[in-house]
Amino acid sequence: MTGALWELFFKGVWITVQLTVYSAALAAAVAFGVGIARTSRLRVVRFLSGAYVEIFRGTSALVLMFWLFFALPLLGWQLAGVWAGTLALGLSYGAYGSEVVRGALGAVAPAQREAAIALSFTPWQRMRKVFLPQALPEMMPPFTNLLIELLKCTALASLLSIGELTFEAKLARLSTGESAQVYGIILVLYFVIAFVVTRIMRLAERRAKASVGRAPEISGGLFSRTPAVTGTAAPAAGGGKP
Repeated sequence: MTGALWELFFKGVWITVQLTVYSAALAAAVAFGVGIARTSRLRVVRFLSGAYVEIFRGTSALVLMFWLFFALPLLGWQLAGVWAGTLALGLSYGAYGSEVVRGALGAVAPAQREAAIALSFTPWQRMRKVFLPQALPEMMPPFTNLLIELLKCTALASLLSIGELTFEAKLARLSTGESAQVYGIILVLYFVIAFVVTRIMRLAERRAKASVGRAPEISGGLFSRTPAVTGTAAPAAGGGKP
């Protein structure tokens, strides 16, 4: 592999990271907005947010990407490939994330709700100071899974000729004819990016749990740190020798 081909890979990694970050930011905004709306007391708000979830969860992100890039210009709107990919992925994964938010908010203990009402908090204060801090640690593991899936689905943007990792790998394969080597390299690169994302999300999860006074769970994942067993035998009853 020549230096020029490695330059193609690194350029593709950079575009993939950008696409992931932009799509994840949009998906997070949609997830929290729609997820909170799903818990609203207003029936029309719940209906509209539920309709959004059903529509975008039930349609193909790839077809939506094609529609935004190829069909939307017929209506007078021209989007660059990166933004078409960002919108398609962000809106689709935001629908999945909104169900995570709704479920986590619904899992908040009723006593927390009653305490917030007893303190005369407004609905917004209850959501911001009580419900979201309690629900956020429960959201982090499924959000991590969705973020990894979003990262892998950025490969769909290669069909719009966006120079992300899969597209650049295709160019490298056509240049060298080494399919096994090229696609083996990008498999490793995707794994490295996903591993870094996972570690960042685990750190965010620990901080979210610490903010509400919860101890982080012991993880058995790759490169996890398991605390050593340092306990000693308890003395026999009455202080006698065993």
